[in-house]
Amino acid sequence: MFAALALVALACGQTSPTSTAVSYTAAGIVNSASDLPDALAPNAIGTVYGTGLSYFTASAFGVIPNSGVMPTELASVRVYINATLVPLYYVSPTQINFLVPTELQTGDMDFFTTHDGLAGPHLTITLHDAGPALFPWGAGMIASTHADGSIITQDHPAHPGETVVLYGTGLGKTEPELQTGLISMVAAQIQLLKDFSVLVAGTALDSHSIQYAGLTPGIPGLYQVNLVLPKELAPDPEIRLSIGAQVSPPGMKLPVH
Repeated sequence: MFAALALVALACGQTSPTSTAVSYTAAGIVNSASDLPDALAPNAIGTVYGTGLSYFTASAFGVIPNSGVMPTELASVRVYINATLVPLYYVSPTQINFLVPTELQTGDMDFFTTHDGLAGPHLTITLHDAGPALFPWGAGMIASTHADGSIITQDHPAHPGETVVLYGTGLGKTEPELQTGLISMVAAQIQLLKDFSVLVAGTALDSHSIQYAGLTPGIPGLYQVNLVLPKELAPDPEIRLSIGAQVSPPGMKLPVH
């Protein structure tokens, strides 16, 4: 289930070829969880929205099992960041989901896409140390699971004092720093752990309540935060992730009853 979440709308199928020119803007190159353009970081899952991005819809699911590494080309589509060919999750005429290479440093980067010999515009994007964001699962609710792996929903909520797992992207480089696009089952904690905090209903959790913050094994670019909820907690608290000055967007809530 969370593989589908991380890859964001990976409906497989085909669409008819068109001759639409490749078009997108800097505002349409975003963090896949928050849909914000200024929240990209090394090893984050990113999305570019536009038109004429591809003739067909394709996903990495049919390729990964055979190689153990994410593909850098799908349906003749490629994405480049500072001349680096980046791994792809999904392509369609209006959307591409990609993985920002972990080897890249922070700062301004040249970004462009190609498909079938057609290149899109070269645009400048900015990579930060981190761009934390939580994936949604339903309107305004955080993608999350109980400790047993079952999904947290309003009908199956978490409870105060329970251990839960939150899913997001953009938490920056990890230790160990895994090869970009490698399907690894190794846990990898974020490097910026000393600057990391979780705000629950506006209050930062004690660091001892955070059991793990790092990559989800088997899904490049998808991070998870394992934490123990406070024993005293109002229903459906807002949760935000903070790394230094970068804070995930407000309004994301966890079903808690």
